Formats: sequence, C-alpha cells, structure tokens
Amino acid sequence: MKFTSVPVRPTLMALSVLAVLAAPSARADQAASIEAARQTTLSLIEVLVESGVLTRDKADAILKQAEQRAAQAVAAKPAGAGTLQATHETGGTGTGARPVIRVPYLSEAARTQLRNEVREEVLAQARQERWGVPNAPSWIDRVRIEGDIRYRYQKDRPSSDNTPADDYVAALFSGTGGLTRAADFMGYEAVTIDGADYALASGNTQKARSRERLRARLAVSAKVSDEVGAGFRLTTGSATDRVSTNQTLGQDFNKYQVFLDRAFLRLDPNEYVTLQAGRIPNPWFGTEMVWSENLNFEGVAASARWFNEDRTAVPFATVGWFPIREQRPGERGGRSLIGAQVGAQLEPTSRTKVKLGLAYYRYQNLEGREDNGYYVESNGGSVADPIVYGRHEYGRNLRQKGNTLFQTNPADLTPVWGLAYKFEPMVLTASAEFMHFAPFSLMVSAEYAKNLGFDAADFRRRAGSAFAGVNPGGKDDGYIMKAAFGWPEVTDLGHWQLTTSYRHIGSDAVLDAFNDSDLGLGGTNLEGYTLGFNLGLARQTMLGVRYLAGRTIDSPLNNLTNAQSKAKYQVNTLQVDLNVRF
Repeated sequence: MKFTSVPVRPTLMALSVLAVLAAPSARADQAASIEAARQTTLSLIEVLVESGVLTRDKADAILKQAEQRAAQAVAAKPAGAGTLQATHETGGTGTGARPVIRVPYLSEAARTQLRNEVREEVLAQARQERWGVPNAPSWIDRVRIEGDIRYRYQKDRPSSDNTPADDYVAALFSGTGGLTRAADFMGYEAVTIDGADYALASGNTQKARSRERLRARLAVSAKVSDEVGAGFRLTTGSATDRVSTNQTLGQDFNKYQVFLDRAFLRLDPNEYVTLQAGRIPNPWFGTEMVWSENLNFEGVAASARWFNEDRTAVPFATVGWFPIREQRPGERGGRSLIGAQVGAQLEPTSRTKVKLGLAYYRYQNLEGREDNGYYVESNGGSVADPIVYGRHEYGRNLRQKGNTLFQTNPADLTPVWGLAYKFEPMVLTASAEFMHFAPFSLMVSAEYAKNLGFDAADFRRRAGSAFAGVNPGGKDDGYIMKAAFGWPEVTDLGHWQLTTSYRHIGSDAVLDAFNDSDLGLGGTNLEGYTLGFNLGLARQTMLGVRYLAGRTIDSPLNNLTNAQSKAKYQVNTLQVDLNVRF
C-alpha cells in the first residue's frame, strides 16, 4: 500500500494517525485501539515540544481544544451510534443483530512508514509556519541556515612492503625518473654533509600516521523571489586542497582558518530550467570516483528537466563551463573544464527509483608540453626564464597521485611535472533505490569511465625529443560499484546503515586532482574496497565507522626498469566519525 504525502493541518494529521493506529486488525479491541491512538498522539505532540517547533503553552492549548471538541462530539452523537467510523455490515438476522466492523489491515512495516511520513510532515509544516514563534520577521521565510560539525579519528597504515621513498628519489637522480605516477614520493631535501651533497627523501610510503581531524561547515541560502536565489557556505580546511575540508588537530592550539567554500547565484525561471553561477555545488550526477564529495565548481552551469503527466520519467540535461586557471597574456594560457550530461530519473514502480546519466568532460590546455622557457649557458647549464618557465606544469597544489606525469624541463633543473595524456573522460553512471523493505532501503550504484584523450602518439608529439619512442603506459578506464542497506538517511536514534564499495580506477581514466581523497589516500591508479557502518545516536547525530583498503594497479615508477616495474604502494585506513548536523 502506497501512502502519498499531502500538506494538511496538524489536527488533520493527528486524526490520520488515530485512524490508522486505532485499527491494527479487524479483531483488535476497540477501547485498547483508541487508547493506543491517544497515547501515540500525545507522544507526537511531545516530540514537537522537544524539537522546539511547539511551545509547551501551545501544546497544552491543542490538547485542551481536542478535549473540548471530543466532548461536544459525544454530546451531539445520536443514541446507539457506533463509536468508530468504519464500514458496517449487519451480522445475522433480526433487529438486534450486532454490527460488524471491517477495517483494512495494515502491516507493521506500512504502519511504521506512515508514522514516519506523518511525523516528517508535521515537523516540516511546523518549521514552515513557525509554530510557537509569534510575530516572526518575514525574512525567516526566505533564509535557510544549516551546517554540520564532524570530529574524526583517522589512522593510515601503509604496508611495510611498499617501495621506500628513497627508491623514488634514486630513480629521479639516476636519469630514469622522467616518468612517474607519484611525483610527491620523489620529494627530497638537499643537504651538505662533510662537503658532500645528499638528497634526503621527504615522502612517506611506509610509516603509519594517526590524526584527529575536525570539519565545520555553515551554509546560508536565501530565496530572493520565486525565480532568484543565492547562497554561500563557510568551511574549515586548506586553501590549496579542494577535495578536503578537514582541519588536523595538534597545531599548538592555534585558531583555524575558515574559507568561502561556496558563493553562488541561482535562477529558476520555471520548473524546467535552473541556472547557477559562481562557486556552485557539484551540478553533475556521479560518484566519488570522478568527483570528490567535497568538491565545488567555479563557473556557470545550466540544467533542464522535462516532466510527463505522472512524473514517473524525468529526462534531464546539464551543461557547464568552469575556469581552472586564469590566462595571463604573454606568460601562460588559461585552463578550463567543459562538460555535458544527459540522463533520466525513472520510477518504474512505487517502490523502485532509478537514475541514469551519461557525461562527457573535456579539460582544455591542461596536458603537459615540453617546456622551452629556459636559457642555455655557455657551460651547457640551464637557467629558467622567470616569466614563462613552468607554464605547462601540473602543479603540486593541484595533483593528488596516480596520473602519468613526465618531466617537462631539462634534467639539470628541479623537476617540473606535466600530464602525459589529455583528459576527455566519458562517464556512464547508474543508481537504483529499492524500497521493498520499509522502513529500510537497498541502494546500489555503478559508474564506468573511459578517457577518450588517452593517446601515446599525442604524448610523444608534445613531450619532445627526450621522450621519442617512449610509451608512458597506464590505463584509460575505471569503474566503481557501491551498495548501502538500512535507513535511507540516518537522522534519528536507532537509525542505521551499512555501506560497501569496490573501485578499480586506471591511472589515466580521470583527472586525479578532483576525485576522492580517502581510498588509498586519494587519486587514481588504485583498486580497493570500503566497508562502513553508520548509527544514529540522537536526532541529527551520527556515529560512523569506515575501513578502506587500497593499492596501486600499475607501478608508480612507470615500469622503466625491471626493478621499478615492481614498485607498489598500499595503504589501509580506519576512520571513526562523530557527526552532528543542524
């Protein structure tokens, strides 16, 4: 049985609860059912008081009014009338036959679902109409404030069999390190000891790390009119890490920085079209394999939807343009992302929802090229041109790890890394929700990505003579599969949800700068799984535990020698979260 939510007054909602809960079966005792309904209604009103949407005086007034109406109804009832509204049939013959009351049977799952729906409708209407808040200013109707605070314990345990960071630095100085998939593992500090120069590896590939981390976010959105809206969000994090909003504790009690994470305008000229501009929420339907859940986009996006009569099939289309780097004439070219996605939301049955999407993304001017921005001295050495040198770099503050990189500059200068391949990923995404287990749901999703810009010949044309005949290797596709079972959202005490996923993402399937930063500590060239459990401790308060195990697919050192072909990196991560939303 499907129940359709419709806005009603609180009194009518209470009567709906009475009508359903007063008749659990045709044989239930009438007096007991009415008493159960009465207790349920009292509990519902108490929840409203505890939630702050009703004052105690308002609740007492509602109960008093209900008692007065009940007394009036009893006084006006004709003698001999039944005490329960239902379908009556005469049992047996004769004038004194006892009426038979037939009440539709509702399963426990259906009654639970109805209770939840009625409760959410009451709370939503109470907030909207500001029950218990007399003479509230009009702007409250147009402004919404929400946020969350999360405290996390995280432990990252790399495998003791991982290739040491010293091997990455040795590959760099041996002349075979001009290609890599983990440039940051090649980081080093130059020191001089007894007149001799040494390069000490600064990367970490084998040591475990434990951290306590905090995330705080506060979002404000305003409905200026029916067609115009605006919003912004503040968050903790780093100015150079777009895929994480965590602040690591242990900074000598120094205060945290807060950043403008979102700031956007939204236009809804009608129900079919939405336009957004500024620093906007992710407009694409997808998974963390391509876009981190913490990522926001800078630029403009437009979405269109079409509805059929019963809205069981809703096709949609989204296009967007997003600048990544500003152009500086005479110094460096601009970089940008363009994208388009088409898909549909389907509801084949009342208990099944499906969503499909096909997207194409193209990064412009992001691929690496041979860097000629330097001068050659008479002794054969190289000197960088301070104006244009490094203009083709895939910078340290942008990349994570996994994409195939090559050294764009001469070997006698500090390495500058550029992307070996262009990135034009085609991405197919599908998700489904099955609500046959009310109040629980089964949610599954899958995504496949293939980089249409993966071309070794094109790499050789851009990389220059130093890489003539070199095949940089790598893989151009990846996929992810996810499942979750339990409450659709963990919002109250006792709610729970189990989650799991498996991911296999080739080195150059998608750009590693913008995808998930948790599995394998971020990036591509990874395969692995996640297991998670979320439990509601109180209203909008959740405890979450997640275990992630990831490892590299191809050698981070690009298989240039036999020893380097065996390089690997594996890390297991435990995350324990306490999250409160408001």
